[in-house]
Amino acid sequence: MTPQAAERAVEALLFAAAGPLGLDDLAQRLGPEVDVAAALQALQARYAGRGVELACVAERWRFQTAPDLAHLMTETRDEPRRLSRAAQETLAIIAYHQPVTRAEIEAVRGVQASRGTLDVLLELGLVRMRGRRRTPGRPVTYGTTEAFLEHYGLVSLADLPGMAEMKAAGLLSLDLPPDFAVPDPSAAVIDEDPLEGEDEAPEFHTDFLGSDEESDRR
Repeated sequence: MTPQAAERAVEALLFAAAGPLGLDDLAQRLGPEVDVAAALQALQARYAGRGVELACVAERWRFQTAPDLAHLMTETRDEPRRLSRAAQETLAIIAYHQPVTRAEIEAVRGVQASRGTLDVLLELGLVRMRGRRRTPGRPVTYGTTEAFLEHYGLVSLADLPGMAEMKAAGLLSLDLPPDFAVPDPSAAVIDEDPLEGEDEAPEFHTDFLGSDEESDRR
C-alpha cells in the first residue's frame, strides 16, 4: 500500500469510527505493512488550520471541530416547560371557575393541592392573583391571564371549549348526569375585592424538588 493509499485508508477509518482510534486499532485493520504513524502525521499536517482537525486524545486519534470554531456549534433554544397533570387540572379549574380560591380548587379536584402547583402557574404567567373573596378569612382568588389566552389561542374566556366540544374530543363521558353543566367564567358572579396594590405573596412556596403527584396521592 502506497503512503497516499495508507493516508486515505486511515482517513476513512477515522471518519467512520464511532470514537477515537489508537495505533493498534488502525494497524489491526490495515495490516502490519502499513505505516500508520506516518499516515497520521501526514493527515494531521494536511488538516492543520482547517475547520476540522486531526487530534490525539489520550493516545487515540479522532477528527474534531477546530477549537476556535466551537462557538458555531452551540445552539440556543427554548425548551417548553411541561405542566404536570396536577398543574393542568389546577389550570383547567381556574380557567372555568374563576375567580376561585385555593380551597375551592381542592374541593373540585377532590385532593389537597400540592406544594408548588400554583407557584408554577403563577411563575409561567398563566395565572394571577385577582383579589380577595368577600368571606371570612378573605382568601385570595385566582384567575387566568392574557398570556393564558395567547398560549391557547383564545380571543376571550367565552371561547373556552363547551360541553359539546369536550364530548366530541373525548374529554367528557357521554353518560353525564342530566344536571351537569360546564361553568361559564365569562358569566361568573364577581364576589371579590381587588388587591389594589397589596403586597400579596402566593399562598404556596415553590418546591421544584417535590412531586405534584406525591401530594395528590395523600
